[in-house]
Amino acid sequence: MLRFAEIDYLNLLYVIPILVFVFWYTLRKTNQSLLEFSNKIMHNVLFPLRSRAKQIVKFSITMFAVVLVIVGLSNPQIGTKIEEVKQVGIDVYILLDVSLSMTAEDIKPSRLEKAKFEISKLIQRLRGDRIGLIVFSGEAYVQFPLTTDYAAANLFLSAVDVTTVPQPGTAIGPAIELAVNSFKKDAETQKAIIVITDGEDHEGDLDQIVSNAVENEINIYAIGLGSPNGVPIPVYNASGVRTGYKSDNQGNTVLTKLDEITLQTITEKGNGKYYRGTNSDDELEMIYNDLAILDQAEFGATRITEYEDRFYLFLIPAILLLILEFFISSNKTKFFKKLEEKEMV
Repeated sequence: MLRFAEIDYLNLLYVIPILVFVFWYTLRKTNQSLLEFSNKIMHNVLFPLRSRAKQIVKFSITMFAVVLVIVGLSNPQIGTKIEEVKQVGIDVYILLDVSLSMTAEDIKPSRLEKAKFEISKLIQRLRGDRIGLIVFSGEAYVQFPLTTDYAAANLFLSAVDVTTVPQPGTAIGPAIELAVNSFKKDAETQKAIIVITDGEDHEGDLDQIVSNAVENEINIYAIGLGSPNGVPIPVYNASGVRTGYKSDNQGNTVLTKLDEITLQTITEKGNGKYYRGTNSDDELEMIYNDLAILDQAEFGATRITEYEDRFYLFLIPAILLLILEFFISSNKTKFFKKLEEKEMV
C-alpha cells in the first residue's frame, strides 16, 4: 500500500509543464533570432561550440531531477505490515448543563468554564475508553457521540457555551434519557453517565428515567456545581463585559442555587456517586478513578497499517542526476555534432 505523508508537495508538479513551455519558447525564439541573423550553414562557423541538442538533454535531466525531488519531498510511504489492535475500555457519556445559571461565578472562573476545564483534562488522559458529550438546557442535544477521537472531542468541547442550546431551563431528565438511548445496546462494555450541573431540574420524570438507566446496567454519577445559598447570574454585553445581574419581572435579582438533594437522589438510585464541585478539586478525575474499577470490555478492533518512509529512493537519484548535469559540458561533442549535422542536411 502506497501513500504520501506530505501530499501537498505534489502540487509543485504543476510547475513542470510551465518550465518546459518556457524552455521550449525561449529556445524557439533564440533559433528564430539566429536564422534572421544568418543561415544554418553559417551557424557552425559563427557558433562552433553551441549545441542545441545538449541544451535539451541538460534541461531534460534537470527537469527529471526536479520531479524526483518533489516526489521525495512528499515522502512516499509503503505499508509493510497490517496489525489488528483490539479496543478495550468503558463507555461514558458526560451530560453538561449549559443553562444560563451555569455562568454564575461561585465556582471560578464560572461553573461552566470549570466544568469544561475538567472535561478537557479527562479527555487528555483517556486511553481507549469511548467518551461522548450531551449538552442540555431546556432541551438536550448530542454534542458528539461516543468516540475515541479525543482531538475531535476536545474541538467540539471548546465550542460549547450557554448559547449552544437556545431553549432555557435545565432538563436533566431528558438529557439522561437521551444518553441511555445513545449507548449501543448490543455493546458489552460497562456504561456510565456523568451529569455536571447545578441541579436545578425543571423538566422530566427523573424517577422513571433513572430506573430505565439502571435496567440497562448504566451507572449514573453527578457533580454539583454552585452554592446551596444561591448567587446572582451575571449578564454580559456583546463585548463580554458584565453589565449587571439577571432579574425577574419585578426587578428582583435572580439567585441560582445548587440543588444537591436532586443530584444525590439521582446517583443513589443510579448506583453511582455524587460529588460536590469546588474551586480546587478535580471531581471528574475522582469519578473516573471510580470508573477505572469497572471491568473493561473489548468493543472493537482497529486495523493499523505500519508505513515506512521511502523518500530516499527519489532524492538520491535526483542528487545524482543534478551532479551528472553539472559535469555535462554545454559544448558540442562528436556524437551531438554528427546528430546536429544530420538535422541540418
